[in-house]
Order: sequence, then C-alpha cells, then structure tokens
Amino acid sequence: MELLKDIDKIITTIFENLGALAPILACLLILVESMLPVLPLAVFITINFHYMGILLGFLISHVLTCIGCYLSFKLCRTKLKKYFDKQLDKKEHHKLKVFMKRLNELKLEQLAVIIAIPFTPAFIVNIAAGLSNMNTKKFMTSIVIGKVFLVYFWGFVGTSILDSFKNPYIIIRIVIMLGLAFLISKIINKKYRLE
Repeated sequence: MELLKDIDKIITTIFENLGALAPILACLLILVESMLPVLPLAVFITINFHYMGILLGFLISHVLTCIGCYLSFKLCRTKLKKYFDKQLDKKEHHKLKVFMKRLNELKLEQLAVIIAIPFTPAFIVNIAAGLSNMNTKKFMTSIVIGKVFLVYFWGFVGTSILDSFKNPYIIIRIVIMLGLAFLISKIINKKYRLE
C-alpha cells in the first residue's frame, strides 16, 4: 500500500511541474494504464477533469480508457489466445477451464457492473476477456457503459481507496452508479441482443 502511495505522490509531482503538458501526458497514460496496472488511472482522470473541464475531461478520459481496454483485449485475442487455448486443453488446468466457462457465460449487464466498480483492475478484465470466447461487441458494449460510471467516479470523487471506504456517501454513490450500469446494460442487451 505504501508503494502505491509513493507512486501516486511521484506522478502527482511530475504532473504539477509539467503545467499545460500534463493533460497530454495524462491522455497517453490513460491508454497505457489498461495494460500496466501499476499506473493510477484515478490520478490521470482527475488531471484531465482539472485541466480540460468537466465535460471535455470526462469525454476524453472515457474515450481513451475505452480505446486502451480495446487495444489490450485485441492484443490478447490475436497474439495470446491460440497459445492459451492449447494450454487450457491440458488436464491440470481444470479450475481455469471452469473460470473461463463462467467468464464466457457472464451476461452483458454483469460484465458492465464489474467494469463500473472503481476498484476493478481493468487489465485483468481485458486480458481475461481477450483470452475467452467472449463476443467483441459484448465486451466493448460493457466497456463503454461501465467506464462511464468509472470515469465519473474518479473524475468527481478523485479520492483514495481508503478514503472511499471511510465515507458512506461515496459508498452510496458507488452502489447507485453500479445499479445504473446494470439497468442501462440490461436495456441495451434486450434491444440489441448482444449475448
């Protein structure tokens, strides 16, 4: 936990010294964050909101985090999936087979809610979905819906994990956002039949 706090302080100091270049670097790092879990997405989104304003900061952060997730997903799907499937055929990977089967069976609204949770590591979701047999449209729809609430949370709250758990207002806000992510994805899934 201390390491993460130190990384957060270093990155915040760097961005404060960059001035007008800070949002450009934040945008690039949002793309990379989907593949490198040590980067604090919350800091980059907060910087975009601060420098670009609420609307533009939100839109740019949302689009870039969705693109980053897609690139991570596509990289795993095209470069690693064949090798992973060969390894999965071995008998000793029974638990992993069960996990991948459950992942494939996730409904759109369930996946959107998982993605919308502010503390879900995006890179794990992207990699697991890329290695699974999940439909690309289903994955991207859940990313686009779930990331709306995630970006909103980090942009407006911009607080640490520990502070979030101590503040009941933030927990209520998270629950409401997860409920909205579930409802919106349910409606879209019903209309477009993405399962």
